[in-house]
Amino acid sequence: MDVVAACRAFVAVSGHGSFTSGAAAAGIPQSVASRRIAALEDHFGARLFDRSSRAVRLTSFGREMLPTARRLVDLADAMADDAERARMRPLRVAVPEICPPNRLAALVTAGRRQRIHLQVRPAGPQERARLCQTLEVGAGIVAVPEATASWRVPLGLAARTPFPAPTVFLETLRSGRARTQARRRILIQPEDDVAHLRDPLTRAGQSVGLAPAQVTVAPSLVDAAAAALDSPDLLLCSRQQAEDFALHWCPLTEPRLLRGYDIAAGVREDLEQLRTVLYADIARCLGAPDGHPRSTGGSPPGHRSAGNPA
Repeated sequence: MDVVAACRAFVAVSGHGSFTSGAAAAGIPQSVASRRIAALEDHFGARLFDRSSRAVRLTSFGREMLPTARRLVDLADAMADDAERARMRPLRVAVPEICPPNRLAALVTAGRRQRIHLQVRPAGPQERARLCQTLEVGAGIVAVPEATASWRVPLGLAARTPFPAPTVFLETLRSGRARTQARRRILIQPEDDVAHLRDPLTRAGQSVGLAPAQVTVAPSLVDAAAAALDSPDLLLCSRQQAEDFALHWCPLTEPRLLRGYDIAAGVREDLEQLRTVLYADIARCLGAPDGHPRSTGGSPPGHRSAGNPA
């Protein structure tokens, strides 16, 4: 027996003094209301209504039980309201600030269709890690090494003029090899100012004889892109970013650089929803190939080390 449904019928009938009117108010057929109240009477072993006359009157037992029945119905309604609010409560997610707004809007829309109500907070890699660690967000798309990443974004160099070859060799950027390429800088945007990307590129530049200042971190993506648009300097970026800035893009021969991203979340359900249900939508925001989610068996990196900037 559904006790809540039976109590709802009991309260409705008692309030209207009629099985017909009470059933209508409860949104159920009269026969259903009668069966539910009869089941409740059988359950408690006593009559709730006096049916000896045409009028429906509460018995003394019914009058004693009515306040409790009302509290149960009110509590069930309050619980249903709380459940709906909980489903509608936004999941605050720290996302890379390089994600285009139109693609973030598409991600939020895709989440709503799956009853996942996202509230995105763009931030740099270190700030995303901090927001996850301090629980200011429920989840974050954090920067991780390629080996542990759920999403991987190939990086290359972007310039205002086309590249003469299908790939770029760092040694061709050495000072003095060609006047037009003298002291060309590789500009690292803040999103890629993480050890597993910055350090291999810096070491590779040193090994082929680039000047220390030729591999440098720019204050912002806008500053880096503006320099690449207005000078021979090169922007380290994804193909999607190069297209957004109308720059020519070319992959590096060595080192092979890929941005890695994973989810850090305090609740495993949030972690799995972002990694699986919204995998392709997040990939489009990041400019990553739309492949398939990697296996999340065991303890996922993003789950055990929430906010690790790697």
